[in-house]
Amino acid sequence: MIQTPTPTLLCLSLALAAAALACTIDVGGPVPPAQPVSSADSAGHAVDQTWEGALESAAETGQLTVLFDEAQLTSLLVERLADDPDAVLESPVVLLREGAIQVYGVVHQDPVRGNILLTITPVLSQDGDLGFELTSAEFGPVPMSEGVRESLSALMTEALSGPLGTLATGVRITSVAIDSGQLALVGELR
Repeated sequence: MIQTPTPTLLCLSLALAAAALACTIDVGGPVPPAQPVSSADSAGHAVDQTWEGALESAAETGQLTVLFDEAQLTSLLVERLADDPDAVLESPVVLLREGAIQVYGVVHQDPVRGNILLTITPVLSQDGDLGFELTSAEFGPVPMSEGVRESLSALMTEALSGPLGTLATGVRITSVAIDSGQLALVGELR
């Protein structure tokens, strides 16, 4: 004799199946080092203040030198993402290591959630224009394809050089260095 499921058991099974479908699938991925960057709420505004101070000094000497740290750039990115209602990157952490900008974060596109690592290298043109190349991108356990990297590279150049580019009007950047948690820009007034 075949038993039919009771209505209570059937409802419980359907409720569990619906709950499982509603859950987020976490695919894991790269995580930032154990010592996270501390970002003060006002550190993002400090980027503008640091740049303005460097420009004031450059007006006297003709030479520009400016240093940004990880906390400033992390806060700047947090502020920019907060202004974008469609942003998919959450909890960003910017690290400045070994000649590259490393952006760790969480990407959440329902129902998938995963950690991301973008490795960005600054690029200088002959004219002293600052650009950025996305040299690697990992989402979850999978590296992104070349096409996606090129697309994100163009997007990152626009996003990162935009704030500095508008501030850098009249400045020719001659060198960029990244190491030990700092980004250094050296340039001259045009």
